[in-house]
Amino acid sequence: MNVIHDTVKNDLFTMNYFRFGDGERTLVILPGLSVQSVMKSAPAVANEYAVMQNDFTVYLFDRREDLPPEYSVYDMAWDTAMAMEALGLRDVCLFGASQGGMIALCIAIEYPELVGKLALGSSASEAAAANSGALEKWVSLAKSGDRVELFVEFGRAIYPPSVFEKYRSALAGLGETVTDEELERFVILAGGTSGFNVTERLTEIKCPVLALGAADDNVLGAGATKKIIEKLGDRSDFSYYIYDGFGHAAFDTAPDYRDRLYRFFIE
Repeated sequence: MNVIHDTVKNDLFTMNYFRFGDGERTLVILPGLSVQSVMKSAPAVANEYAVMQNDFTVYLFDRREDLPPEYSVYDMAWDTAMAMEALGLRDVCLFGASQGGMIALCIAIEYPELVGKLALGSSASEAAAANSGALEKWVSLAKSGDRVELFVEFGRAIYPPSVFEKYRSALAGLGETVTDEELERFVILAGGTSGFNVTERLTEIKCPVLALGAADDNVLGAGATKKIIEKLGDRSDFSYYIYDGFGHAAFDTAPDYRDRLYRFFIE
């Protein structure tokens, strides 16, 4: 599959993205917090979302380059919305995973013209839902420069035990490749989640919403998706599904995940 890397630049920021597929409809993916940029995994991502390629042109946006010292989820959403507008992307199908889902919620609330359908994967409408302590542990390891342990603990938290044990050695090896710059960037991006809360604004979302949660979410906890369900559950254009046994990263580990997204977006 042909994957095209490109960049959005303006007077305020530079943001990298890649795209694939040649469908008439547009799908935008906003990935979650990661130690290293997902840009490095573009071919693998395109392969995982191959079911989309005939019906959608798919864009995946990274966070901006040259992060300021403090960079909130709200700031991330503004920058991403500006990048989408620069590319003429409106009325898109928007999928945000984890922190990417938080960004997607902000975009759907503040820039409703950009979003035609919204899917959230293992995400939350407020930072207070993330009470597992995982984020704090990751930040502490990143600040101390323990890159290998950071990668291992990151994997331990997001994957179910069977998947984590299978790839534990590989995760440790990847940790050795993490640079000081990537550690600094991770700390800033992780800190951006602090204080995030749009729970009381969820009813302002105008488009259909699908929430995909995980009963065994060791990062945000199952309660994060339940809070979204409580706010939107009485809407006829809202649907949800809770995975069990696939961990926080069900968006990577559940075999039917992409098919479920495809069905929601194509209807």
